[in-house]
Amino acid sequence: MIRLAERADVPAMLEIYAPYVRETTVTFEYATPSAEEFAGRFDRISARYPWLVWEASGRILGYAYADAAFSRAAYAWDADLSIYLDWNARGRAIGGRLYGCLEEILCRCGYHNLYALITGENEASVRFHERRGYALLGTLRESGWKFGRWLDVRWYGLRLREAGDPGEAPRAFRCAPEDLAVMARYSKEG
Repeated sequence: MIRLAERADVPAMLEIYAPYVRETTVTFEYATPSAEEFAGRFDRISARYPWLVWEASGRILGYAYADAAFSRAAYAWDADLSIYLDWNARGRAIGGRLYGCLEEILCRCGYHNLYALITGENEASVRFHERRGYALLGTLRESGWKFGRWLDVRWYGLRLREAGDPGEAPRAFRCAPEDLAVMARYSKEG
């Protein structure tokens, strides 16, 4: 099922994230963050944005969250998404359900654009985003150095709503009954 992540989930989420740091170019971090550092990230991000987990039989199998895409005020309607799944949970539609739920909640919050930065050689993530309707906006050539080689980054985007006056900047995420209903629906789909 999908639910809001809690601070108590930080160790399980860090356990999922660590192999991506150590063994892949999915993230450009060189060293796995400490539990304290990861908890600090969680606190900072979840204070404003939704951070969701997929839990099955009491075990966290994946998580997805939004964060600020850029720092200037004019970008307030843009969010950057991230998702990480337990290695053994891939291929079970968990990622699509987490992302779909996150996208719908962000749309309800008033966001206009969602972005994802994907390492050029991460073809699984490229296919995942393209299937979801994300469009390639550009490629940042040789923008990251990891494991002794230069890596491209592909920048993908999804527009959630038509252009026009967006009104007030998106509200900080505070879970409402409607959000719980969205989580329940995506937990059951598939």
